[in-house]
Amino acid sequence: MFYETYDLFSDEINLKLKRTTEAQPEKNWFAAYYFDICVNDGTVIGTCDLRIGHNERTYIGGNIGYSINESYRGHHYAGKACHLLFKQAKKHGLTYLIITCDPSNIASSKTCLYAGGQYIETATIPNNHDMYTQGKRQVMVYRFTL
Repeated sequence: MFYETYDLFSDEINLKLKRTTEAQPEKNWFAAYYFDICVNDGTVIGTCDLRIGHNERTYIGGNIGYSINESYRGHHYAGKACHLLFKQAKKHGLTYLIITCDPSNIASSKTCLYAGGQYIETATIPNNHDMYTQGKRQVMVYRFTL
């Protein structure tokens, strides 16, 4: 079940729903929302997504993913998008979310701290995880209490 997303906006940005995907229990994948991050004049400045649920896959891959186009970085847009996604997660009854990032991605780590995350650990990616097959070996894990 997906909820309305019309209220995912602030005085600077809004999230425009691109699509949703149903859960795929056979892959341990949760239902997800995919958004464009837009400044309020409608310009797309990045993307973000929200996965609804918790398991070992979201502990390593996170509940939220984000990317900001290079020319728009440095304005905390990813962190501000996370705050809007927290609102959507609460609609599903989630009380916390996990966001992970590559240990070498200083900007993403700063985004997690800006958005109010608590650093939990640097976790080793299991060799049966999709991220491992992409060459990634560790992630920094941040927890966000909603």
